[in-house]
Amino acid sequence: MNKEIYRYTFEPSARMPEVEESLLLAVLAVESLHGQSRVRMDASYCVDAEKRACVIDATTPVSRDLCRIFTGFAIREFGEAAFKVRRVDEAPRTTQPQEVTT
Repeated sequence: MNKEIYRYTFEPSARMPEVEESLLLAVLAVESLHGQSRVRMDASYCVDAEKRACVIDATTPVSRDLCRIFTGFAIREFGEAAFKVRRVDEAPRTTQPQEVTT
């Protein structure tokens, strides 16, 4: 099965706490579209502040919307040159699910 997983990497000019806040704002926007329960069930994402990265698994319509909205927010807030986004083959390996915290 071909997964649609996107990895965002941010330049030092983009402060990671602000990146996390933008992701949370994108999650709220997607909740407005699909409802809180659908987002909890269908959206998968994580942030690694040390690696200056964010990963979104965009295999569901809900998480694809999250990817689109977060990308738009990141462009507006940090600028197109402040981050790169690319499709990757697999999600990062973790022992426990990660959540964004503020």
